[in-house]
Amino acid sequence: MSALSQRIEALSTSQTLAMAALARELKAQGKDIISLSLGEPDFNTPDFIKEAAKKAIDENYSKYPPVDGYVDLKEAICKKFKRDNQLDYKPENIVVSTGAKQALYNIAQSMIDEGDEVILPAPYWVSYYEIIKMAGGIPVVVPTTVESNFKITPGQLRQACTPRTKMMWFSSPCNPSGSVYSRDELAGLTTVLADFPAIYVVSDEIYEHINFTADYCSIASLPGMMDRTITVNGVAKAFAMTGWRIGYMGAPAFIAKACTKMQGQVTSGANSIAQRATIAAVDADPIVLKDMVDAFHRRRDLVLTLLKDIPGFKTTIPDGAFYVFPDISFYFGKTLRGKTIQNADDFSMYLLAEAGIATVTGDAFGNPDCIRLSFATSEDQLTEALQRIKEVVS
Repeated sequence: MSALSQRIEALSTSQTLAMAALARELKAQGKDIISLSLGEPDFNTPDFIKEAAKKAIDENYSKYPPVDGYVDLKEAICKKFKRDNQLDYKPENIVVSTGAKQALYNIAQSMIDEGDEVILPAPYWVSYYEIIKMAGGIPVVVPTTVESNFKITPGQLRQACTPRTKMMWFSSPCNPSGSVYSRDELAGLTTVLADFPAIYVVSDEIYEHINFTADYCSIASLPGMMDRTITVNGVAKAFAMTGWRIGYMGAPAFIAKACTKMQGQVTSGANSIAQRATIAAVDADPIVLKDMVDAFHRRRDLVLTLLKDIPGFKTTIPDGAFYVFPDISFYFGKTLRGKTIQNADDFSMYLLAEAGIATVTGDAFGNPDCIRLSFATSEDQLTEALQRIKEVVS
């Protein structure tokens, strides 16, 4: 009998975090590694947010906060949802968690029973699959391609729905593809969902503000969707606050209550100082993010330009987030510097070994023909990284 549970034995390690750890290990050994693997802005948290945290320390916010978050933070989140997403939530609809990942875990544990099916348009964020599995759910992967801009169609959604379908989870802007669903595209999906009223939707909008399109649409704002959508967001990506660990959700009150109950047995309330700082973040006009978003936009264009010079990389034009997700299946079956590339895992490890470039295999995101490149690093680093990749695949 194993000392470890079957649950943990069946759980996959996060491949994004694993590659980041491997890159750090190689750097510590003195190897020249450029990491394009981790989804973390290379900017510092804005000063006005840091000042809010310092003020909270001075004001002795050092006791246990409410499990679902401070009331004034939840009120600020409601205003943010109204301002940015045209969503009318009340504090009873909001749960503040230790990162958006905990919000997703709370949802899965509170809503999914053994054998429930959850539709996952692929590529999907790496942790969705395992979080759903841990709750006893069955991930139903709906594949997409470069040609479809990595978005599912209403027809694909309809085909994936069965009497056992409980939920659909997706992100827009998408990690890893950077695709952003337009209002019309989301409306097409909601037309299908109208025929399946028992299906709930998790809309992960953590990259909402890192968006290079003219507008942004939350699926919960479309007719008939408010009462069956859980909108997940946070301050990690847009405000460069990954280490502060604050995420939040807006949901029907009975779901928010259930998630609070779950969280109360796992972590209790999120960090008190980080919560006070988050009030400053969500209160701020998103215009404060313009310089950072413009920098990501320039980097995206740089990476796409440089990728055009590398044979065998098929890419979309990401409309948001800070990733490109090229299809590299051109290399499958080919031998590079004596190494035969069978799949995206091989290609990703080849780039690490031969070029010193850390990427993440698309297999981690449900698309085994691709790799993910993060452009959340300087233009000099990106230029050097893409030059190295070009050299080792030529």
